[in-house]
Amino acid sequence: MRAIVAVKRVVDYAVKVRVKGDKSGVDLTNVKMSMNPFCEIAVEEGLRLKEKGHIKELIAVSCGPDKAAETLRQALAMGADRAVHLKTAMRTDQELQPLAVAKLLQKVVEKESPDLVLVGKQAIDDDSNQTGGILAGLLKWPQAGCASEVQVQDDKTLKVAKEVDTGIQEVKMPLPAVVTADLRLNEPRYATLPNLMKAKKKPMEVIEASSLGVDLSPRLQILKVEDPPVRAAGVKVENVDQLINKLKNEAKVL
Repeated sequence: MRAIVAVKRVVDYAVKVRVKGDKSGVDLTNVKMSMNPFCEIAVEEGLRLKEKGHIKELIAVSCGPDKAAETLRQALAMGADRAVHLKTAMRTDQELQPLAVAKLLQKVVEKESPDLVLVGKQAIDDDSNQTGGILAGLLKWPQAGCASEVQVQDDKTLKVAKEVDTGIQEVKMPLPAVVTADLRLNEPRYATLPNLMKAKKKPMEVIEASSLGVDLSPRLQILKVEDPPVRAAGVKVENVDQLINKLKNEAKVL
């Protein structure tokens, strides 16, 4: 069977982000970017299913500017077979929002006819956690969110362990389906230098996102972006009575 994995280019998780002076958004100037960690997990899961013989072709898809091609090359270096770049100049952390991304992915799904779509459960820049669910709704496919284990049964059925508030929930669903990857699904492999070189020879189709007939206009308006408040310094107390007094009268947690 064939699978699509969606990947997103975001500010690297280890970078301390800076807010623009006008508070209109995060300053991306000269900032290290990388693949969204949850997307890396989704790619790794696709590769593991391929190594088990369930998937014959894994296609990486990304929406974004020219540099999104670097993220796709990383997915190819990890082991994806080919890539599709849905090119747009819109900022993917603010302007290109989940509904538009899901509609763009729907167009790719209609063209490629995969049996499985893998996405990260959320991106670390907007934390929307919506694209996978919206895509499943548009396709009228079953979806398993927050997956911590994925098993393919007879190439027709998926058994997925989902992380929920009360623990782990196991579900079964027919293929085709959408699965969103959670943190504990797997440990992604590194893209080695030789594989990064080989990835340059793998095919990457570039499609202008505006040519797909999808309304990309944002539904939400970002009013203001601010740094989190600076935490106050800690205070040492002399004894338990003083601690209880501060917790009760200052912190008001007792």
